[in-house]
Amino acid sequence: MNNFAVYTGLLWLAVLMYIIAGVLNAYGIIFRKENVERNGYRMVYAGLLVHSIGIGFWWTITGHGPYITRNEVLVSDAWIMISVFLVFRRYFPVISRASIIVIPATFLAMALGIFFSPEIRTLTPIFTSIWLIFHISFFKIALGSLLIALAFSIFYILKTRTRSKWLQSLPELKIIDLYAYRFSGFGFIFWAVAVLAGSIWAHQSWGRYWGWDPVETWALIAWVFWGFYLHMRRFFNWSGEKAAYLLIACFTISLIALFYTSHLETAIHLEYFK
Repeated sequence: MNNFAVYTGLLWLAVLMYIIAGVLNAYGIIFRKENVERNGYRMVYAGLLVHSIGIGFWWTITGHGPYITRNEVLVSDAWIMISVFLVFRRYFPVISRASIIVIPATFLAMALGIFFSPEIRTLTPIFTSIWLIFHISFFKIALGSLLIALAFSIFYILKTRTRSKWLQSLPELKIIDLYAYRFSGFGFIFWAVAVLAGSIWAHQSWGRYWGWDPVETWALIAWVFWGFYLHMRRFFNWSGEKAAYLLIACFTISLIALFYTSHLETAIHLEYFK
């Protein structure tokens, strides 16, 4: 069996385990079956182990981290999303219910990444820059944090508008709203550092700190929108359903910045994918 088949097989196995984990987790939460929910988390950890082995295996084959090809970027995005959630859940158990959004998002990112066939690329000197590592890593951590904030905003809207029993097991609306605010603030800080690190890397790569490239422009637009969201909350007392809808809009813009412009649009960044 060649290296490509081993790598792809490990990724598909991780996707399958995340899907099973997602089903068990959702069933356990909605029908209040704590044992089933716990088994879902055991399957998540098992899937993360297989996922990590797959990334580590490919790292040894290519000789560089998972950030060059589309396949590597999406697979590592999924790894960071679920890892950030599990780390935060350890210290803030109240966010556990966000798993009903985070786990499906993880296996969808994984599955999408697998559709882009893995390739072995020779690492050019510019990819060894520590600023590129900071740039990519901080964006991924921001995405993981913002995904949790998104989950709480969706919970707020659902709990306000429906009377499903499982939603009543969530914390009070005030707490849900507060956690959406806090995790968006955390993601905003990491997004800002990622943009700054990227500007230094851009100077090393192309001799300028900023350009109106679609990827850079949309990253700035998303950061401005998150800043607007936090500003409205902090200084104009925005909260509740109105703030939740604004957060969902900000997250949508972030997805455009991270996935659409980076993978589909014509941009100087895409030169590295060719």
